[in-house]
Amino acid sequence: MSDGDLISELYAGCFRRLVVQLYAVTGDLNEAQEAVQEAFTKALAAPRRFAELENPEAWLRRVAVNVARSRFRRRRVLDGLLRRIGPPPAVADHSPEHLALLAALRGLPEGQRQALALHYLVDLPVDEVAATLGVSAGTVKSRLSRGRTALAALLTDSDATDTTETGRIDARS
Repeated sequence: MSDGDLISELYAGCFRRLVVQLYAVTGDLNEAQEAVQEAFTKALAAPRRFAELENPEAWLRRVAVNVARSRFRRRRVLDGLLRRIGPPPAVADHSPEHLALLAALRGLPEGQRQALALHYLVDLPVDEVAATLGVSAGTVKSRLSRGRTALAALLTDSDATDTTETGRIDARS
């Protein structure tokens, strides 16, 4: 049996059991699932060493518990910091126009949505958008052009976005 097959077999055989055990420890099903998944990820990082363990399920349980503890400690520190600095400033615009724009952006392909958001809403130049996304400037220009066309089709209400003479989307809308 290969190392990968062993991990697959263990995943199929004990994932649920480990999640139930971690759920009892954490009191949070999502946290339990994430901790167990992270334990399996660590096993996949060193499959030969994992295959040599006498009791791999016990190792997975110990790693998952340690992951959950670490996440709990980090969360407690973050919560303390957030209490000290106070609530975040209210910056979300809940106007119908803004919500329509966000809904329309969600309807675009990921590449177009990212290019439009970074260029028009974050106000990054094309070269910086290209560097951020790891694509060429030409690809960004293409995505911006196609995205604007698709966005215009999605936004049937002309008041949903304001555009200036340069075609830039006003981030306030």
